[in-house]
Amino acid sequence: MEKENILVKKIAIISSNSAPAEAIENLLKKLFDKAAPEKADLIIVIGGDGSMLHALHNYMHLDIPFYGINAGSVGFMMNKFHVENFLENLQRSKIAKLYPLQMNTINNDGKTESALAINEVSIFRKTNQAAKFKIIVDGIERMTMSADGALVSTPVGSSAYNLSAGGPIVPLTSKVLCLTPICPFRPRRWGGALLPVDVEIKFEIIDSKKRPVNAVADFFEFKDIASVTIKSTDTKVIKLLFDQRHTFEDRVIKEQFSF
Repeated sequence: MEKENILVKKIAIISSNSAPAEAIENLLKKLFDKAAPEKADLIIVIGGDGSMLHALHNYMHLDIPFYGINAGSVGFMMNKFHVENFLENLQRSKIAKLYPLQMNTINNDGKTESALAINEVSIFRKTNQAAKFKIIVDGIERMTMSADGALVSTPVGSSAYNLSAGGPIVPLTSKVLCLTPICPFRPRRWGGALLPVDVEIKFEIIDSKKRPVNAVADFFEFKDIASVTIKSTDTKVIKLLFDQRHTFEDRVIKEQFSF
């Protein structure tokens, strides 16, 4: 992570509708001039990780930093709020750069669609039958799998769905992607793989009409897919700020010793 000297004149505030979030927003309005996201130096998101994820998708094209304040539950991408030293914490923040995944799909009718994912791209079965698919890495078929599905996550997404599915949590600076099966049936004990960030991963669905499968990039869902191609992209670089005394890396270490 890089240290960032933040000089903020105008901020945009994106807040959830909860009472704690509204209280924090009212305090921030006394410290800053509020602006629309398109005219701001910084976007402050108040809520949980879901609020941050939506804000990143909506405004990452503006190429300005995001700072999260936790008013939800887990808040892995968020910071704690203390009004008495908020400006100092903000000015001493460290910047984490996030690189989304580019997902390209082809459905059973040959239609192509694409989306960006900040956390993960996942595939999952639509019916009672297990999904059956090939895993292809850089053009080389590595495995045929029967499972509820599989996912590919970024380092920032490794602490979300990936971790719940039994995948590893990795530091934000890791140049890896997490490939994790979801309830695998065959091979039953395969636990997934850590792959270099620059590889191309493809899920090729077998019997895609008999065993229908959907694909999701964060919260963008595509139905009845025949294949999914996933690759990290640096065309959209997201700047996410963390308090220097409680960085994302600190949270990764803490999470690995939790039970």
